Amino acid sequence: MTVRRVPIGTVNVDALTEAEVVHHVRGSWNSGGWILTANVDIIRAISRNRDLVQLASTATLTVADGMPLVWAGRLAGEDIPERVTGSSLVHTLTDAAARDGKSVFILGGAPGVPERAAQALQSRSPGLRIAGVAAPPVGFDACPESLQKVIESVVLARPNLVLIGMGFPKQEHMITRLREVMPHAWYVGCGAGIPMASGDSRRAPVPMQRLGLEWLHRLVKEPRRLARRYLRDDLPFAIALLAGAAVRRVRR
Repeated sequence: MTVRRVPIGTVNVDALTEAEVVHHVRGSWNSGGWILTANVDIIRAISRNRDLVQLASTATLTVADGMPLVWAGRLAGEDIPERVTGSSLVHTLTDAAARDGKSVFILGGAPGVPERAAQALQSRSPGLRIAGVAAPPVGFDACPESLQKVIESVVLARPNLVLIGMGFPKQEHMITRLREVMPHAWYVGCGAGIPMASGDSRRAPVPMQRLGLEWLHRLVKEPRRLARRYLRDDLPFAIALLAGAAVRRVRR
């Protein structure tokens, strides 16, 4: 499948619908790959770090997990058809896995969260095979032994799809390590998608999602944790991203 890529900041976003992303994965279960779910915060982080630019460039697919990316593409005259979020892919990809007889490993979240997510996803998609779940403690990746144990637990389970919710870039670094030893699986860095699937966290109402205001919903829920990131860091960056897209269109 030939995919049109749209430059947004330092990242090339694939102009795909969610259905097209799922179709691509279903057609290449045996080949493997990984999906970067890029939002404003992730693109801002990548723009400040050359190593992260290199990391992002290895993604098989990069989707627009954030309406500002969709708007930036449209302002630049290069349409991105829709927002494709990690929290939504958790459901659509596991549903595809259930239909195709493929197995899923859920990695990340607080203790008990991946187990609850597995139960919820199996209820939603009967026949879904859960190869395993794990909720590594904070800082596990700083200890080589702990990191290796987590890697081994995933590899021994031999899943076809691995959902990793650890936040950027920890989950993407984990994907890189796992792909070195298990290259034929698909991986998705889904951030908060695992606690959302478990019911421990709730997404914004659909109208807010469509208006690009899901960040506001999360800010109201967790103001202390997210105010600095969303208001001081991401909002100015998003405005600059949109302005840059408009300038590119005028120059073209």
